[in-house]
Amino acid sequence: MGTPTKEELTIALQEAARLREHGGDKHFLGKSLLSLNYRFTELEHVYEALEHFLNSGQATDDHAKLIKAIDHYRDIDFRAKGEQGNKQFGL
Repeated sequence: MGTPTKEELTIALQEAARLREHGGDKHFLGKSLLSLNYRFTELEHVYEALEHFLNSGQATDDHAKLIKAIDHYRDIDFRAKGEQGNKQFGL
C-alpha cells in the first residue's frame, strides 16, 4: 500500500470534512480519517522533539520540550478516549 501524496491527502481530508458536515458519514470514515490525521500531526511534533533531543547532545531544555510534546499528545489521547487524564504540574 502506497502513501497518499499531499494532494491526495488534502482531497481525502476535504471529503472527510464534507461527509461530517453534511451527515453522510454513516460508517464513520470521515470522522476516523480526520481524527487519525489530527493525531498523526501531533505525533509528528513528538517525533521532531525526540529527533532534536537525540541529535543535540540531550540538552535539558530540549528534554523539557520533548516531555511537553509527549504530555500534550497524552492529553489529546485522553480526550479522544473521553477521559480526564492526569494533569501534572511542572515537567
